[in-house]
Amino acid sequence: MNASLVVNPVAGNKAFKFINKIETLLKKKASLTTCVTRKKGDAFSFSKEISDADIIITGGGDGTINEVINGMLSSEKNNQGNIPLALIPLGTTNVLARELGIPEEIERAVNLALTGTARGISLGRINGRYFSLMAGIGFDGETVLGVKNSMIKRISGKAAHIISGIGVMKRYDPPLIKIKTPEGEMSGYIAVAGNARCYGGDFHVTPHASVAEPLLDICVLKGGTRRALFRFITGVIRKRHLDLDDVSYSKASELEIRSDGKVHVQIDGDYFGTLPVKIDVVKDAVRVVRQGV
Repeated sequence: MNASLVVNPVAGNKAFKFINKIETLLKKKASLTTCVTRKKGDAFSFSKEISDADIIITGGGDGTINEVINGMLSSEKNNQGNIPLALIPLGTTNVLARELGIPEEIERAVNLALTGTARGISLGRINGRYFSLMAGIGFDGETVLGVKNSMIKRISGKAAHIISGIGVMKRYDPPLIKIKTPEGEMSGYIAVAGNARCYGGDFHVTPHASVAEPLLDICVLKGGTRRALFRFITGVIRKRHLDLDDVSYSKASELEIRSDGKVHVQIDGDYFGTLPVKIDVVKDAVRVVRQGV
């Protein structure tokens, strides 16, 4: 087996400690080529150029996985994602790995990468870029922007998003978001288009979403006050947010989101940009190695 490993040494602030171990384990059963990222965009570029591998293995967090998937699907060299993908979870939260039941223990993850079954998963696509987990519009988009523009992620890990979120909440005065789907139109102040159940670890903003389903789950907060935001966050933590009167939940295969104000967007935990966006879902867009048949 010819395997290509794309690994982010700073994922989870400690991934570099495990690279030699991962390489040693993989080389016992595969001919290995390793690509180590040095900056944002490297994982995309490396994956786009891989053409002769039987499998692409990514070691990193959800941001690294996002780059690898987009590189694979933009490449003509590997038949635009025809090569299967395996995950070695090395990030802070490893949301996609949790979603797919991939173990975080390195020996088990490597063994699964080499012996598991590759099965297709659906992906969201926003303005042409793929995401595996979610697109977050509004509060969480601005929160991720706050982490991106500071050093707190390097210092605090998971706490970085909490610190940034508190700052966003203090100045919270969101513009209205307008959402159009084939089923109709809706509006609100926060929107999450979920391709997966998990969000930021153990939280489930779109609890009925599935990567096996060619639909996105749309969760919208219709209240625009700090009190509504606090109630929504508390509801997510308590797994009761779908019971709130100012929260709507639906499914759609495509949607357009716009606003007259400046609204920030994140995908898979990385900053994406601002509205407007067009989002759809691509069935079985990439094959990921998992347990079972």
